[in-house]
Amino acid sequence: MKNYNNCPICDNTNFSKSLNCKDYTVSHKVFSIVNCKNCGFRFTNPIPKEENIGEFYKSDDYISHSNTKKGIVNKMYQTVRNLTLVRKVNLLKKESSGKKLLDIGCGTGEFLNKCQKENYDCIGIEPSEEAKDYAEKNYGLKVKSESYIANINNNSIDIITMWHVLEHVYHLNERINEIDRILKKDGVLIVAVPNYTSYDAQYYKKHWAAYDLPRHLYHFSPKDIKKLFQKHGFKLTQTLPMKYDSYYVSMLSEKYKTNNSNLLKAFYRGFISNVKARRSSEHKYSSQIYILRKTEN
Repeated sequence: MKNYNNCPICDNTNFSKSLNCKDYTVSHKVFSIVNCKNCGFRFTNPIPKEENIGEFYKSDDYISHSNTKKGIVNKMYQTVRNLTLVRKVNLLKKESSGKKLLDIGCGTGEFLNKCQKENYDCIGIEPSEEAKDYAEKNYGLKVKSESYIANINNNSIDIITMWHVLEHVYHLNERINEIDRILKKDGVLIVAVPNYTSYDAQYYKKHWAAYDLPRHLYHFSPKDIKKLFQKHGFKLTQTLPMKYDSYYVSMLSEKYKTNNSNLLKAFYRGFISNVKARRSSEHKYSSQIYILRKTEN
């Protein structure tokens, strides 16, 4: 295991324990989330060493790598994903007229495949060899390993997307520096992550599926995203909800909490989470999309 000695956002060295959460997907071990006493950022600590983390993704239940349709929860995930793909592409069109797209953490390639059909010049980054092979063989995509980012020219990418990926990145600040280097001055960065300040997170607590330890190294609030990217010269220009996520996460959370999917209860909790988020001034949805742009120097 590896210990964080410094907060990834403010570099503070004083932490307090926030939660202990079980890995329900692979190892069934318990991991800890700590809270930075200075800025409040939450992160998993300690974490598996980088060379060992791949073992925690080896499961048919880890859908972004396996693309499984096994079980009612995964079938519903697949259905919802097909609906949201169209919305994601429409978001790209709204935010940028450019066509050079880099999707970091592209998984099995469904999003990039949709973009490719819309004439985007697509490159995917994916550390999982299984997911990479699936994307290349099934969709004919260009998918590279993470080391490829170092070879991308400065100021050459119009749009960079990270759909539920930032929380997995080992070298967080270094990765954002790389993004800053390769993104055009007028480019757009689109980041989607879970939000632990949402109602469903508060309700399910240690059983909240979007903590997903130890695969999720960081646990973001909207304020954390703003502070982190501000440190690297990015401005948060818009925050958008991912309303379907509350239902999917609640279904998994119910299963973790009660050993039963309890679809009606899960749907109710997901619905209440969205209602409370819509009514709140901070719009605390279960997962949110953040639109970020470089600040002018």
